Amino acid sequence: MYSQLRNTGLMAARVIGASSLVRDLGVWRADSGRSARPAYVALAESIRMLIHDGRVPLGAALPSERDLSATLDVSRTTVTSCYTLLREKGYLISRQGARGVVALPPSAKAPSMGITASLDAPDRPLVDLSYAALPAPPEVQGAYSAALEQLPSYLPTHGMDPLGIPLLREAIAARYTERGVSTDPTQILVTLGAQHALRLLFTLFTAPGERVLIEHPSYPNAIQAVRDVGARAVPVPMRPERDGWDLDGIRSAARQTAATLAYLVPDFQNPTGLCLGVAGRAELAAIARDTRMTVVVDESMVDLGLDESAPVPVASFARGPEVVSVGSMSKSFWGGLRVGWIRANPSLINRLLGSRASIDLGTPVMDQLAAAHLLVEPEPVLEQRRELLRSRRAVLLDALAEMLPDWHVAPGPGGLSLWVRLPAPISSALAATAPNFGVVLAAGPKFGVEGAFERFIRLPYAQPEADLRLAVSGIAAAYQVVAPRTPAAASPPSLVV
Repeated sequence: MYSQLRNTGLMAARVIGASSLVRDLGVWRADSGRSARPAYVALAESIRMLIHDGRVPLGAALPSERDLSATLDVSRTTVTSCYTLLREKGYLISRQGARGVVALPPSAKAPSMGITASLDAPDRPLVDLSYAALPAPPEVQGAYSAALEQLPSYLPTHGMDPLGIPLLREAIAARYTERGVSTDPTQILVTLGAQHALRLLFTLFTAPGERVLIEHPSYPNAIQAVRDVGARAVPVPMRPERDGWDLDGIRSAARQTAATLAYLVPDFQNPTGLCLGVAGRAELAAIARDTRMTVVVDESMVDLGLDESAPVPVASFARGPEVVSVGSMSKSFWGGLRVGWIRANPSLINRLLGSRASIDLGTPVMDQLAAAHLLVEPEPVLEQRRELLRSRRAVLLDALAEMLPDWHVAPGPGGLSLWVRLPAPISSALAATAPNFGVVLAAGPKFGVEGAFERFIRLPYAQPEADLRLAVSGIAAAYQVVAPRTPAAASPPSLVV
């Protein structure tokens, strides 16, 4: 067993503190009168969810059984049995006398975006609602065929262009100009998707310990990218009753924390689907100028307006370098098309180019050619995508109204998901239980920091309509297991005594 641990490279780099793990676990155990699962299984399921969410990193050591049992106020036998189950399923690797090190079993490393099976249920197909992405439209195959025909002209070159091929940079710049912000190809850097773009920007703009403002909830991979560079995410709560973004809160947080960087998704935000209006965009750019803060605007969802189109880009209100835009082909066309970009002033592009050299040497030419082909006439494809999402969103809303009528749903005007408020703070428990009923979910706390959003869950509507109805049926069954028995138990304890 020790040689296996050493060969996998999962030697423990650090130990997760018991208090940190308990904070991320949230409400991990359903009411004992309703739950059919033993406490150790519920705890193991919740830890497994944290592993798949990335909140418990691979290679880290879990707290000792004594520390975790004391912090959770459960018997040590419960924790011992939990760890034993995780070891049996391949989520912990350990040797005698050493702490268990977090790992992924081979079955969980398959191409599936979600979890393959629950710990205490037999393997079976699951409806995976842990991701929000559509399959490729037929036009993507045609785009790659066209790219293959164009490829011979690039073969005599070395094929490594860290800026991106001119053909694609010109197409991206033209789209920005059409959307209302004049853009030159020298302002575009092509990346390996939006996530790569964010990593380049966060690495350049931040140092360990510095603050980065984020909307709350936010895109989980962006939150993790902030952590990975050693920066600290400062959450500013979304206010759906006030068009979503608390701009006064952003201004105040920027001044109080001296944050030099903010990350926001104003176009059909993930996970809420909300869209910032024109006036809010102008004010956001003004806040950036007044506080000397750079705002990274993630436009990955900009093409997915279902009830309305996105307003002009936030960058159109910038007077200098205070707004940097990030875009991607993944949500609009296909997640397997790993092409994204950064729009910024040429001097920042040159700085990013210098820092990129230590990470990679450019985006694959074939993918860039395919992306350029799709951007020649994108609207027919995008309107088909939007119509498909409208239909699937309607099916999901109808199923929720029918099977979970006490859940609060306020759909945004676009995007790929619903941000649903639960009657009780049981999101993690629900996500841990749902695989037993054929559904994989992303718990609400995945979209926040410090264990927030136990009363929320994200439900994407990118899957086929039959799968969405089947998923809601499974979620409703799981909810019956973990829901509090009385209405009074559905509310968190009052802070006033």
